[in-house]
This record gives sequence, C-alpha cells and structure tokens, in this order.
Amino acid sequence: MENILHATPAHVSLPESFVFASDKVPPATKAVVSLPIIDLSCGRDEVRRSILEAGKELGFFQVVNHGVSKQVMRDMEGMCEQFFHLPAVDKASLYSEERHKPNRLFSGATYDTGGEKYWRDCLRLACPFPVDDSINEWPDTPKGLRDVIEKFTSQTRDVGKELLRLLCDGMGIRADYFEGDLSGGNVILNINHYPSCPNPDKALGQPPHCDRNLITLLLPSAVNGLEVSYKGDWIKVDPAPNAFVVNFGQQLEVVTNGLLKSIEHRAMTNSALARTSVATFIMPTQECLIGPAKEFLSKENPPCYRTTMFRDFMRIYNVVKLGSSLNLTTNLKNVQKEI
Repeated sequence: MENILHATPAHVSLPESFVFASDKVPPATKAVVSLPIIDLSCGRDEVRRSILEAGKELGFFQVVNHGVSKQVMRDMEGMCEQFFHLPAVDKASLYSEERHKPNRLFSGATYDTGGEKYWRDCLRLACPFPVDDSINEWPDTPKGLRDVIEKFTSQTRDVGKELLRLLCDGMGIRADYFEGDLSGGNVILNINHYPSCPNPDKALGQPPHCDRNLITLLLPSAVNGLEVSYKGDWIKVDPAPNAFVVNFGQQLEVVTNGLLKSIEHRAMTNSALARTSVATFIMPTQECLIGPAKEFLSKENPPCYRTTMFRDFMRIYNVVKLGSSLNLTTNLKNVQKEI
C-alpha cells in the first residue's frame, strides 16, 4: 500500500520518479475542438449516422439520454469517492501489483511502461454477465458498494451493446454482429483516481494509449483531465452534463479493417483538485479470434490487420513508453506488419 498515491494526504513535491521532460508532456492545443454530442433519444437513422460519422472523424464522441439514470450515475460517483476516502487499512487487502488479477487496487498504468511512473490510483474490477459469485471478490466497503457498482455496470453495458448495434446498422452489417464472443468477455471497470499533483506540467495520469478492447464508455469527472489526439495535437475534452464519453477500442478498428479508428488519448493531472472517473470496457472473450470481417474486405481493400486471438493480442500489445520508437498500442496497422 505504500505505493498508493492517495494514501498520502497531501504531496508537497513531485517525486523524481514521476517527472517527465517537457518534450514528453506537450501541452494541449488552445484551439477548441468539441467532441460530438449524440442524443440517443433521437431517431434511429439520425443516431446511427451520427455515431458512424463521429467514429470516422474523431473516434471519440459523447452520448446523452442514454438510459442510465442520473441517480445511478450520481450513486456511482459518490460511492467511488467514498471508497478512495476510506482509511488505508480498509483497502490493504485489495492492493496487488499482479496484472492478471481480475480485481485489485493498484497505482500507475495497466501497461508495461519500462519503469515510467504515472500519477494514478485505480480500483479495477471484473464483472461477468450473467453476474455470478465472483463479484464477492469485490470490496464490500463502503456499505452498498457492490450493489451500486453492479447496477451501474449492468446499465452501462446495455448502452455499450446498443451503440454496437447502431454501428452495425450504420455500416450495413447484421445487427447482432458484435454479439457472442466479440463482446462476451467480462466487463472491466477501471475506477481511476488522480490525486492532486504538485507539478502537473511534469507528470501524467496515464500515458498516451489506445484501448485494446471493443468499445469504452467513460463516466468523467467534473474536474477535466482527459485529452484526445487530433490532427497532431492534443485536445481537451469538456464533458457534457450527464454524458458518457465513448471511444472505439482497437478490436473495432481490426474488425472494420480500419474503417473505424481507435484513437490515442491520455490523462492529465490537476494541482488543486483530485479527479475520479469510471471507465467501462466492453471486452471480447479471451479465446475470441478477431480479424477483419469479410464484410469490409474486397480486392481493392485487402486485410490490413492480422487475425489474432484476443488473449494473444492483449499480451503482444502491452507496451507504452513515452518517446519509444515503436509504441505497440498505436499505429496498429503498421505495427502488425512488422511483428
């Protein structure tokens, strides 16, 4: 637990191990680039067209009127804040540096970073569907935590599955294409906590990375910190009220043979305020074989990605290092040709 950042009430200075050179943490552009806001209560044709356009242009968008109640969202936010304010002794048994452990509390990135350190604590939980007794491994404090997380995860998963069906409609493939193994793995929750940082210009909460799953829904904090790569710059994300920020994972890029893109993003820190966000990852099963779908292939558009078992993909694409000559989570099309 000594590695958990929020266990220290206030950090007076940034430890040297967290300091990056200024060229490794370029500031975001001052230009205002808003993520598209898609109202899921609008007509189906309009919604699926908007999702597809946003996916091709930015790979990120926001959804409102999505079906997850405001109360469920507020309950989740409140419960997560309470968890990170618990005394360290109440969380000690959850701490683990074993990456393959499905339910754990840890500090830093989920990738192999070659020793680079990131200003984040994370409670990572796996939720099977249908829900089974494995959720008994989740923390049971604060009181009611399991019930709140289970309800939130179930409703958020439903939104993710509906977004996938809308994508299928927009791309002209069968509506259930992403059912079964492609989206049937455990839903993974990353409850991210970024303590206030004494020198945010020199630190990163999370490194630039692309998500390796199918699709991600983020319940953002009122304190901004998410930044998205766009045309060579970093743009700040200003979340809309009661919205989820949605981005496409690398498996969607592979299945659509590059029609949809998984875009790099990073998490910044704040000198005055802590920030807590919740990322919900819709995942394939570990044994799912994933490659470009025949619907996206032709003589003029041959496969640009290898077909790989998801378990192997997660193992191979597990390196993030700032300034690395080959970042295995980005430029997926080129990297797959080299491996």
